[in-house]
Amino acid sequence: MLSNPLHHLEQCGQSVWLDSISRDLLHSGTFARLIQQDGITGVTANPSIFEKAIVGAHDYDQSIREFAAKGCSPIQIYERLAIQDVGTASDMLRTVYDGCDGCDGFASIEVSPDLASDTTGSIEEARRFWQELNRPNVMVKIPATTEGIPAIEQLTAEGINVNITLIFGIEMYGKVMNAYLSGLERRLAQNRPINRIASVASFFVSRVDTLVDKLLEGRVQKADGRQEDLRAIAGKIAVANAKIAYERFQRVFESERFNALRAKGAQLQRPLWASTGTKNPRYPDTLYVTSLIGPHTVNTMPLETIDAFREHGEVDCGAVTQGLDQADQQMKDLERAGISMKAVTDELVREGVEKFCLALHALLDTIEQRQGALIGA
Repeated sequence: MLSNPLHHLEQCGQSVWLDSISRDLLHSGTFARLIQQDGITGVTANPSIFEKAIVGAHDYDQSIREFAAKGCSPIQIYERLAIQDVGTASDMLRTVYDGCDGCDGFASIEVSPDLASDTTGSIEEARRFWQELNRPNVMVKIPATTEGIPAIEQLTAEGINVNITLIFGIEMYGKVMNAYLSGLERRLAQNRPINRIASVASFFVSRVDTLVDKLLEGRVQKADGRQEDLRAIAGKIAVANAKIAYERFQRVFESERFNALRAKGAQLQRPLWASTGTKNPRYPDTLYVTSLIGPHTVNTMPLETIDAFREHGEVDCGAVTQGLDQADQQMKDLERAGISMKAVTDELVREGVEKFCLALHALLDTIEQRQGALIGA
């Protein structure tokens, strides 16, 4: 095995992206080292990530002061800061993008979570971010909500790279893939090129186990002689769900429908494993990396998970395709335990949007406080 397991993931066909962004990471040399030494080929951002970056440090104070002096509102300041950081990150990744002919090397920026139920608003904001960043290796994140699906299709048809976030359920994942293909087909029907359009489908992992394990524990307390059966699937459902999703990905992107688009230059919409930091200390800290290695995938990891995998990661290039029958059985066992996977994933989408909204509004409150203090300073 190579001395750095992260490089071995690349040989397996899996890209590693950083699930974090901050001015310190970008300007301290840390992000550059991750690209050069660990082979990191992308970065993702969302309102929660920016809240941690901006609230937890004063690296942004000078920019906040400058934008406030120009009369910018807190939301305008936030957007300016996010655009600056994502633009810097995409510039640092441009060599990766150019080196693989546009298949990797992306930085993602997310539309406001307040627009999760607003198709038109999501499209308009995505267009604005895309135009202002004006870089080919940017992706705009759209949540996998009912209202997000038509936005994904429209933006793809317009040639905008889309990172679809907050995917938890297999049914919704199918709709996401269809929206991408439909967008490509619409663009092709207009005799417009499709070879430079990239997309990833961000399928969330660890949050599934967090909620399912909680529900299972509640069933264990009430179970009569089935405690061990219930405990046997704890910590297993997130990976099982992702493996089933990967099987769906293979089916769709090996289909005649996609092959017709591939002949015109279309790229695969790669599954991106998100929320891959292990939240339960009883589970291995690289669980959601080791179990989901496979070709044409991305794993976006928090810095702590990157460090852990660099130190002691184990690599099996076909891990994501192994144990599919067992994964199917585990999902059946979950339903038999009285836990609806659809109810779980619906709740996780609602919770995900709510958490991003709370993070954004907490960040805007902090920016408002700081801009007042900084202008008066």
